[in-house]
Amino acid sequence: MGERNQLYPIFLKVHQLNVLIVGGGNVGLEKLSFLLKSSPNAIVEVVAPRFLPELVDLVHQYDSVKLTMKKFKKKMLKKRHLVIACTDDLEINKKIYDLSRKRFLICNIADTPDLCDYYLGGIVTKGNVKIAISTNGKSPTTAKRLREFFEEVLPDDINKMVLNLNEYRKTLKGNFEEKVEKMNKITETLKNI
Repeated sequence: MGERNQLYPIFLKVHQLNVLIVGGGNVGLEKLSFLLKSSPNAIVEVVAPRFLPELVDLVHQYDSVKLTMKKFKKKMLKKRHLVIACTDDLEINKKIYDLSRKRFLICNIADTPDLCDYYLGGIVTKGNVKIAISTNGKSPTTAKRLREFFEEVLPDDINKMVLNLNEYRKTLKGNFEEKVEKMNKITETLKNI
């Protein structure tokens, strides 16, 4: 058996967390866009000495995102949960990573897998269904193609099925194992899609 992806996938409620993005260029725009596409109510502060006009335009569409036109200072890490550094200066990015680690903050340094506690993978969203795709930081292009594949093959009405199954689940009687068994039986046909 070859190399195996050992990342642990989680879905964060970033509308309840405080996210810092350091960098106002193309990569900062990409990271912010990706975050807001998946979580439009994410609480984010973007810090940089200057910003792309497209990034400024994007921020104006979201009340929960703030721009701070300053150079990064370590005090900016206070009261944060998640950090993304995407400046064009590897030394600054490394400093942000080291400072984040000292504060037990999880940090992503763009395009530097060795300085990442997490990766931003491909995401497919259809209503309440969300699928995250990771290539262990090896091939973002593969993650993109898999995202496109799942967007195409997942039925648009999958959310209706999820809501119906949720209502059905609420009507089930019995202990936990019995409920799981009933839900497994009713959803068994999904394996054949």
